[in-house]
Amino acid sequence: MDHELPGGARLIVGVDETPASRWALAWAIGAARLHRMALVAVHVSRAPVHPFPEALPVQNTIRAGEEARCAELVATVFDDVAGGMPEDLTTFVVGRVGDPGYHLVDLAREGDLLVLGRSRRGLLSRMFLPSTSMYCARHAKTTVVIVQQPSPPDEPELSGERARRFWSRRHL
Repeated sequence: MDHELPGGARLIVGVDETPASRWALAWAIGAARLHRMALVAVHVSRAPVHPFPEALPVQNTIRAGEEARCAELVATVFDDVAGGMPEDLTTFVVGRVGDPGYHLVDLAREGDLLVLGRSRRGLLSRMFLPSTSMYCARHAKTTVVIVQQPSPPDEPELSGERARRFWSRRHL
């Protein structure tokens, strides 16, 4: 599928079901418009796949089904964020199966811009699922932009000094 991707500088954005990914896609659409770059939306499914798909014929069917599901998911997220695929941008959709960090770093080449969302995760989630954004930041040979999911308005962030004063008044 890479042979269909455009040459020159591209903006590659990782897309999944998380709210942080939606924020990253919104940021990427704006940046692609601003810099007149082709937008490549990538979803990588973590479905278990045999390392040698030719050994099991059913694996090709599973891989094809997962890649089709990836395209559907990206279209749904575009509908949620921008009301559909932006007509003023050159947009490509890539679906892969495997490790998201590996595939995103593999797609990004020098001169591209790789955009990822980063959400707040719990301890168990961090222990069992490694951070794709941190993997890409460490291994990519291109510029990586990590868009942090904003905190909800009902949870104000406290500065360090205010947090200490708040804690000491409430819990002493």
